[in-house]
Amino acid sequence: MKIAFRYSYDLFVIGGGSGGLASSKAAAQLGKKVALADYVVPSPHGQTWGVGGTCVNVGCIPKKMFHFAAQLGDYRQDQGKVGWSGINENGSHDWNKLVQVVSNLILRLNRMHENNLKIAGVQYINSLARLVDPNTIELTDQKGQKSTVTAEKIIVSVGARPKSYEGLDPQNYITSDDLFWMRRPPGKSLIIGGSYVALECAGFLNGLGFDTQVLVRSKLLRKFDQQYAQFVGQYMVERGVKFHYGCTPSKIEGQTVTWKDKNGKEQSEKFDTVLMAISRQANTQNLGLERVGIQTDQDQKIIVNKYDQTSCPNIYAVGDCVSGKLELTPTAIMAGRKLIRRLYQGSSDIMDYRDVATTVFTPLEYSCIGLSEEKAVEMYGKDNLKIFENVFKPVTWNISARNPSICQGKLIVRKDNDQIVGFHYIGPEAAEVTQGFAVAIRMGATKSDFDSTVGIHPSAAEEMVQMKKFR
Repeated sequence: MKIAFRYSYDLFVIGGGSGGLASSKAAAQLGKKVALADYVVPSPHGQTWGVGGTCVNVGCIPKKMFHFAAQLGDYRQDQGKVGWSGINENGSHDWNKLVQVVSNLILRLNRMHENNLKIAGVQYINSLARLVDPNTIELTDQKGQKSTVTAEKIIVSVGARPKSYEGLDPQNYITSDDLFWMRRPPGKSLIIGGSYVALECAGFLNGLGFDTQVLVRSKLLRKFDQQYAQFVGQYMVERGVKFHYGCTPSKIEGQTVTWKDKNGKEQSEKFDTVLMAISRQANTQNLGLERVGIQTDQDQKIIVNKYDQTSCPNIYAVGDCVSGKLELTPTAIMAGRKLIRRLYQGSSDIMDYRDVATTVFTPLEYSCIGLSEEKAVEMYGKDNLKIFENVFKPVTWNISARNPSICQGKLIVRKDNDQIVGFHYIGPEAAEVTQGFAVAIRMGATKSDFDSTVGIHPSAAEEMVQMKKFR
């Protein structure tokens, strides 16, 4: 008689970010024995943090708080126009106070997530996890002591970390892993990169009163609609951010950064802080993937099938560490929950990454759903599309110092069936404007549907249902 092997756990989750938290709690709530291991390898500057992953600790949450703080500073120049007195437009900002407030919020969220795991019945293990074989995980705690556990199924959700710049010493620059915890005010700052992380950080640093420059090798927001990426950059320039295009850094010595400009000429300048934000890389190094035959792409991201299954049949992966998927907190959460329903509830529902709304929280926010104009032309052909556009001025900007001509909306529409395949909005409260439209577009909304929708007046959102001009 064959005796069934008793595993330590039904499910073991590696990684305490959005996808790992969602999947572990969902499985435990179905009565499965679940553990989650989370350990943050310190940044080159020694920064580490608690459970919650990038979003809670060094991403979405602190980024939005710093963005909000910068926006409040912007409003000072408008308050006198509507009757507020005693407000000094040239008042200073206390960087350390902001860092402390945000740090306290993050610590509360860390404790909340630990408590939520406990309530759900998930065993939280603050240890570094590595795969030994398809069912065995080696754990190394903070004292360096090792132990092993086994699991019938494993989910890898280790996320991503900022990518270092080849040839430059990481000790000479910081990343977004360090910025939100930095007690020293950043002062004159250089951000290297054209990614959304680079532009968001440059935006709020400038908004908080720091001299801010951005070194860009080629394009801003490479994966986004390029017309709107340029609008984002244009507004930042008008707010005082200086961009150096076609440039690559070659050396950082002390406070001096040297780079080659688009003509190949070397330029140098001193900065108090250098922030590297060129891209992010999957946090899969030293995870033991090769021991169990898990395939990865050239960026060390894990390759999975449509069911989130790796090349090792009982090991799955979700979130930013997965090849070809959107690097967004909400997609990781939904993918994790759908995976658990497939594993334990007989569901066949898979994650659909089409028409996912996203927002870049730059000084003037940019939200989009679906295809960029470049991608739409590639898929359908320029002659098969109508591009509707609208330039507008939010009503409150009539008493504002902001540029009234930059707010814009764009709808990319197929001629054959009137379906909206791309939605782009740049203006105030972009995320709040766009979320509701995402439901409509996901359900196949047409331009006629938008035309027959009554807008909320006065609002910026109503501009998206009043577009008449097209090209």
